[in-house]
Amino acid sequence: MTTWERKSQSEQPGEDKRSLKESPQMDILLSAVLGELTTRSIDFFIKKIFKPKALDVEDRLHMILLRAHVIIDEAMGRQITNQSVLQQLDMLRDAMYRGCYTLDTFRYQVHSEEEAKGQVLSHSLSLSKVNSPQGLCSSSRNPQILKQLNNSLDDLSSMILGVEELVVFLASYPRLYRQPYSMHLVLGNCMFGRQMETEFVINFLLHARPHGSKELDILPIVGPGRVGKTTLVAHVCEDERIRDHFSEILFLRDHDFTVVDLATVREGYAMEYKNRVSNSNKDGRLLVVVELYSAYTRDVPSNTKIIVTSRSDKIIKFGTTQALSMKYLSHEAYWYFFKTLMFGSTDPKMHPRLACQAMEMARMSKRCFIAANMFACLLRDNFDIEMWCKVLAFTRGQNNKNILNFGGHPFDLINQKRPAYLGRMVTPFQYIVLHRGNECSKQEEVPKIKLQDVMYGSITAHGKFEILGWRSRIPPYHSFVDICEIQEVKTTSAKRKRSV
Repeated sequence: MTTWERKSQSEQPGEDKRSLKESPQMDILLSAVLGELTTRSIDFFIKKIFKPKALDVEDRLHMILLRAHVIIDEAMGRQITNQSVLQQLDMLRDAMYRGCYTLDTFRYQVHSEEEAKGQVLSHSLSLSKVNSPQGLCSSSRNPQILKQLNNSLDDLSSMILGVEELVVFLASYPRLYRQPYSMHLVLGNCMFGRQMETEFVINFLLHARPHGSKELDILPIVGPGRVGKTTLVAHVCEDERIRDHFSEILFLRDHDFTVVDLATVREGYAMEYKNRVSNSNKDGRLLVVVELYSAYTRDVPSNTKIIVTSRSDKIIKFGTTQALSMKYLSHEAYWYFFKTLMFGSTDPKMHPRLACQAMEMARMSKRCFIAANMFACLLRDNFDIEMWCKVLAFTRGQNNKNILNFGGHPFDLINQKRPAYLGRMVTPFQYIVLHRGNECSKQEEVPKIKLQDVMYGSITAHGKFEILGWRSRIPPYHSFVDICEIQEVKTTSAKRKRSV
């Protein structure tokens, strides 16, 4: 036997041992890889075969939204005082608004795409396209919306399962009113989406301090302009529990402190410092120091409550309890309010093109309640697609002009006390310079000319005058009066020269 043969024979057992050791590891690795591939393949085929269709998700979301509507509508008619219950209902309400917004976006997306492409379709053709599976399948091509549909369905399903016990407890709370036939009658005559904040303020006002306590309770309410701070307080003061609890309710606003009031303060309370100040300042500046805790608490009855509302967060430090911070409604909640006002008792699904136009109007309204009521008064009784498209195009053009030329949306400019420049739909050779005016109480006389009549109507008006922006139908029943100035559009005409 040669040396090479002996060497090869001596190496074979070692190689066999190594191969025996490595083969189980390879088997484990191969089985793991094959198992992972098999699992992924099965998941892929299951999702491919049993993937929920857009129509199925739409129907399921519609049914779960109906259940959420029943719970929320029942809760709105009950006098609920438990903050935990209100918080749970508030979460369910927000999920319901998101679900409604997502479902409407899915339903009317095809019409939004057609409007963007400039296609003009008849109303009957639009109805048949939306109600047919082909029209809905074209909308379902957007996977993002289908994903949002599934997310809304999952969120609402889990929340409704979590409030099953809550539904039983709702029957134990007393009723507030009888539910009207049409929901728009409720939303048009009550404060929308603030049930939790209302009960928070009521609980603060009804909470009694220990006997003998002389400290005042102060609740700061902060939030941006036109968010509803004054409206919230007015609704709270209209509550029977509050009216029965307090013997007197005083409302003081910044314009209540007039020159006469300051003169009274100067004569009645500032005499102590009259001989201590310098006479070198002759320009009329006045320093008013109000020491509420030390000077007046001895004359204030016990359990007196103070509510301070402001746009500034600086007043929070004056509060003796947790401040209430109010924010604008979400886009989804505002769309629910806007849609209900615009269509009234009519089902928006019967007018899908109008619903598509309404969604665009809601986006342009900056979550403004005055704009929602103005559009509703203008279009709710006129379901003409040409009129709705004309109003939408006109409003879009006015918003874009103010943003490009003056750096802001018309509503933002008015809130900042800057003029907004708006056109007239019927008389395009004129435009309106709109200045923010005052809020008038229900006892004060207001102008008869409305802003919507000047912008969208053919009313004849010239010069500068007061105009009624909107008269609120809910407490405190304020009227928003603005200053309107109509001007002529300047046109430049170039003279043509004759060529010799």
